[in-house]
Amino acid sequence: MEQAANRKRAMVIGGGITGLTACYRLTQQAQADNLPLDVRLLETSDRLGGVIATRQEDGLLLEEGPDCFLATKPWGVEMCDELGLSAELIGTTTEHRQSFVVRHGKLVPVPQGFYLMAPSSLWPFVTTRAFSWPGKLRMALDLALPRRGASEDDESLADFVTRRLGREALERMAQPMLGGIYTADPRHLSMQATMPQFLEMERRHRSLILALRHQQRQVGVQQPGVSGARYGLFASLRHGMQTLVDALADRLPAGTVHLQTLIRSVRRDPDSRHWIVSPQDGPDLEADALCLALTAPQAARLLTGLDAELAAGLQNISYASSAVVTLACDRADIAHPLNGMGFVVPVVEQRNLIACSFSSVKFAGRAPDGKVLLRAFVGGALQQEQALWSDAELQDAVCQDLRQLLGLTGKPTLCHVSRHPNAMPQYHIGHLARIERLEAAARRWPGLALAGNAYHGVGVPDCIRSGDAAARGLLQSLFPKVVNGSLSSEETIRC
Repeated sequence: MEQAANRKRAMVIGGGITGLTACYRLTQQAQADNLPLDVRLLETSDRLGGVIATRQEDGLLLEEGPDCFLATKPWGVEMCDELGLSAELIGTTTEHRQSFVVRHGKLVPVPQGFYLMAPSSLWPFVTTRAFSWPGKLRMALDLALPRRGASEDDESLADFVTRRLGREALERMAQPMLGGIYTADPRHLSMQATMPQFLEMERRHRSLILALRHQQRQVGVQQPGVSGARYGLFASLRHGMQTLVDALADRLPAGTVHLQTLIRSVRRDPDSRHWIVSPQDGPDLEADALCLALTAPQAARLLTGLDAELAAGLQNISYASSAVVTLACDRADIAHPLNGMGFVVPVVEQRNLIACSFSSVKFAGRAPDGKVLLRAFVGGALQQEQALWSDAELQDAVCQDLRQLLGLTGKPTLCHVSRHPNAMPQYHIGHLARIERLEAAARRWPGLALAGNAYHGVGVPDCIRSGDAAARGLLQSLFPKVVNGSLSSEETIRC
């Protein structure tokens, strides 16, 4: 009886990759240290994984959400290793590690050595058709321009790129490449929160071009044909990203996960200091520690009655919606050689697409011989209304663009639409300072952790890191004499 009375209860709300990671870490650490802890995960939908979902159909492997993650951020690879998935990890194919950008209705290769917004190799940049000669000359001025004066003020991606490299560099490359990663408007996207490495390049080397050339010399000669995103840095799983979700879920004790559980509110009992979680259906639930692994507006809704200031700060984080249209086509029906990983589309091209990935070229085993698998992306902060189109409208719009850009003929043999409403947080100017204020507000509530892609990174490894750090912080608050060490507030918002 005494042992039961001393048991602690931790609750995770949200069953995406962040919440799954937090729940996994709580249960694993409790088992490893023999801690008296019961863990429960509550998820509104009928499945785990959030935006991560893999479908297999007619020999095709379809990713409804992210199809890979950045391997240089170690938390994704480390989690795969911990779960015994090392043999499942695969990289992009090595044959066509280049990308394209649309210019005047044609796919133009991104010049070799060009990294997101600036070139590191001279001759490919000089000879590329991706920029006009006036645009190239303006970009070359980066070699002579002074660095920005000492300032702690944040700067937008649009202002930074225009200042260093000119408007054409922004419109024709940085906006589709960098803005596309965050489905964001570059006029509002924070450089400090999203691309601090370029700020550091300017600080240390003055010129971005000189900094990239210095990096190239440091790592050796670049692989011929490599352009755009550094595709060798990306990893996926042989049988799809769902493999990671399933592996995490399989390691949770029976009875831990509760699906289709909508939460109305959370509050804190002033007497017992327990967290009271109120489901839409069913009795209130009590917990000693609570992790909200939700979007910022969802967390704000639950916290409104508890802390109006914290809820308002969370509500102020904007989100963008997008849709992924996956198409399978006969290879003979596409005229383009598909000698790359995909293409991005500048907004100035006024297309329906913002990007398209050649999935069956990018990763092996995604489509049978004679078939091509494409993933087209629609919506984002600059084209929000298109993400609201019907499935039929999205399919027609995507096929129209692909007919013109890839020479698509005939009808796709498969077309599947995946929607991600309000799924991508917008790291607007001042994001880091905004998160610091949220962290300060959250510290007023012992045993509360906020985790997810709204705070310190939007990728899968960032979410894993956030969930892991949230769990460790809660364990520290629950068992301070057992769990040694603490994690910095940069890793999770917690108290």
